[in-house]
Parts: sequence; structure tokens; C-alpha cells
Amino acid sequence: MLNTETLEGFESRSFEALGTERTVFRRGTGPGVVVMTEAPGITPEVAGFARRVADEGYSVALPLLFGVPGKPISGGYVASTILRACVSREFHVLASHRSSPITDWLRALARDLHAEVGGPGVGAIGMCLTGNFALALMMEPCLLAPVLSQPSLPFGITAERRAALHVSPEELANAKRRSAEGVTVLGLRFTGDPMCRAERFETLRRELGEGFEGIEIDSSPGNPHDLPGMAHSVVTTDLVDKTGHPTLAALDRVFSLFDERLRSAG
Repeated sequence: MLNTETLEGFESRSFEALGTERTVFRRGTGPGVVVMTEAPGITPEVAGFARRVADEGYSVALPLLFGVPGKPISGGYVASTILRACVSREFHVLASHRSSPITDWLRALARDLHAEVGGPGVGAIGMCLTGNFALALMMEPCLLAPVLSQPSLPFGITAERRAALHVSPEELANAKRRSAEGVTVLGLRFTGDPMCRAERFETLRRELGEGFEGIEIDSSPGNPHDLPGMAHSVVTTDLVDKTGHPTLAALDRVFSLFDERLRSAG
């Protein structure tokens, strides 16, 4: 059941591509940004982040990928969403060297958004289960500002998977080419996050070189900002909206990247 208060000010639209039709919540004007929700879905925190992006002067497309729009986060809700993703044909949660099939639909959404709003291109941010998806979306030339927030796939049950990027060799080669041409890939994580380990960012640095900008926020025991060791969601649940706080600085960098890439022809 839709929580209309959480998504107040968003317009609900239907978008069909590749034989799949999904609801997409839209808000704002300006260059396009696709906001791909984290688990368990479009929670009040995720909707708040999308609203903030729109208020910065962007046309936000927030697709309903899983969960119940507006439902508050809880441990049980997160667990049930992840379980459904594990058995879904659209998410391949253990795949190290291929992306989830749903990224094909998301690419179509990015193309459609760019065709509608124009401008140099669009941005995209994935979080948690969708954190790596912006790498796959770079196959679309219009994707100019990819952000990977706590990218958590494939689930890190082995050393190889903790370091993997959840993209195909073709998608990785494309990301390397485009980053070498000047498209910055921005990554965000907490240092103690068990779902997004340091090994994944090490792979991104090795593969993308200077094209990858990684922001890793200290959540170790005794860290200076009293962040919990299990902090996970950089721009939503674990965001501390205080001047000087590293999570707010990370959010500001997301916005500055969008500004740099989407508000000029560069």
C-alpha cells in the first residue's frame, strides 16, 4: 500500500521497456538523475534523499524496484527484501562477473529520462543492492555521473566475491574506457561496512585508476564521529546532517559531481 505522505510531491508514472512495466516516481526539473533504491525499498529515508536531489535542481526518476513505497525500514523488512532478491530472476546477487538483468531496464529508463529532459546527460546513483548498477548503466553514453553508494553485490561470502564488481567483462571494459575519457565514477562506503568491504574499492581503484574517486568514511571503533560500526547507508539512514560531518561532506560531493557533469557540455 502506497504511503502518500512519504512520497508527497512526487508524480507517479508508469514506464515500460523490454516487456517490463514498473512505477517510476518523478520530481523536480533540470538535468536527469536516476535514483536506484537500496534495500528494503523506497523508505522515508530514500524518498527524502530523492527529494533532496530534486530540490538541488534535478529531474529525479525513482523507480520502484522492490518493496512497498513509503514503508519504514525494519530488520525484518530488510531481510525479507533481500530474500526475495535472492530468488528473483532480475537480481543475480552472487554474480561476480555479470550484472543483474534489471540493469537492462534501468538503462532504458536512463535513455528515456535524458530524451525527455535533455541536457548533456544524466546521473545515476545506486545504493546497497543497486550500488554497482551505475557501472552497468555506463553502457549508455548519456550516463555521465555514476555514483556507487555502499555497493553490496555480489554478496561477499568469499574473498573473490568481496572484491568483485557485479558487472560483465564488456561492461567493465566500457567503464574503464569511459573513465579514461573523463567520466568520474564516485564510490561511497563506511570502513566497517560488512556488506561493502575495502576489497571492492581496491578493485575499482585498480581497474579504473584515476577515474575512480572513493570516499571511505571511518566507522572503526572509537572513530571521531561516533559512527556505529555497522553503519551502511551513507546518504540515507546513516547520514548525519551536520556541517563538518563526513557523511554530509560525501553527500555534498555527490551534488558537486552532478553539477560538474550535468550542468555543462564538458
